[in-house]
Amino acid sequence: MFGTELRPDGYNVGVNDGRAAGQTVMHLHVHLIPRYEGDRPDPRGGVRWIFPDKADYWSGR
Repeated sequence: MFGTELRPDGYNVGVNDGRAAGQTVMHLHVHLIPRYEGDRPDPRGGVRWIFPDKADYWSGR
């Protein structure tokens, strides 16, 4: 019925709760990231390695 793009092999779920945890927008939001076998060469480390070039979003780089 659906293609493989709608059937992830796993998920990363992330919540930053409080400034000490890195929260920059003070309301509840949850990051749900679908993951697929082979989407990264080495998935260990979870969300911090999915988009390393996007991690520093607040400085405008």
